[in-house]
Amino acid sequence: MRLRLARRHAAGAASSLAEAEPVEPHGRNELQARGPDPFRPDRRLRWRDHFVLTEHLLQLDGIHPEHDGLRIAQLSDVHVGQATSDVRIRRAVAAVNEAAPDLVFLTGDYVTHSPKPLPRVRQLLQGLNGPVFVVLGNHDHWVDAPYLRAGFEDLGYTVLQNEHRVVHVKGAPVTVLGIDDGLTGMADVEATFRGAPTSGTRLVLAHTPPTAEQLPAHAGLVQFSGHTHGGQFIVRGLTEALFRRAGQPYIRGHYRVNGNHLYVNQGLGFGFGGPYLRRGSTPEVAFFTLRTAQAAHVGAT
Repeated sequence: MRLRLARRHAAGAASSLAEAEPVEPHGRNELQARGPDPFRPDRRLRWRDHFVLTEHLLQLDGIHPEHDGLRIAQLSDVHVGQATSDVRIRRAVAAVNEAAPDLVFLTGDYVTHSPKPLPRVRQLLQGLNGPVFVVLGNHDHWVDAPYLRAGFEDLGYTVLQNEHRVVHVKGAPVTVLGIDDGLTGMADVEATFRGAPTSGTRLVLAHTPPTAEQLPAHAGLVQFSGHTHGGQFIVRGLTEALFRRAGQPYIRGHYRVNGNHLYVNQGLGFGFGGPYLRRGSTPEVAFFTLRTAQAAHVGAT
């Protein structure tokens, strides 16, 4: 099954601390199945099933030359349950698999408040192809973190709670560092980096964006986060002020934090017919292409 989705493109992550890259406005996502559709047999999509695919170029210092062009997909804040359409989640999984990235990152909050949706997390997020790395969010800890970890591991996904793993991709090692949730006090950056390689391609997963402030400075790192839902309900000026007061100055998109890169995903869950409204922040599946600084310079000449 092929999917046709609206795509939004973003420039490289070159913004300053606490100032996001401009986010282009986008409207309704034109999404339609071609051929037999196992998710909705009548082939009609409700507005609540929609999301956007975003494309981002990350120019990073110090990554292995073999990883120039490496592709990553990120899903975050799925919030399985009445707040998010099951069809939206399964289509997001299908869209990731169709893009065939080298790595897939899941960055937390797979449930909301109730334990009832816990079994459906595994059912809806199963089948992601390629190496899949997972960190947990604040809602996961509030509901049942051990259950979610066991379920993801049964799927063959790697769950990282203040841990790191080295995986060979495109013939060279990638270090994936997974920091546990900061809001619930579970984050331990020192433990995550202990014994990890100090150079080469190093990619950080952390549910809460401010964790980026604790990373080693100017270390050629990029952190993938979620948590904020892109602001959830955007009222220009007010939303940003409220998030800063809550200790969340990074709302969506690209940031530079202490010389490293941070990307804050708008999250796949909530809004569009659910009990939690979204305004000005569309559910997102994000894709990234890594470029070495040298290759990017050659391409620009």
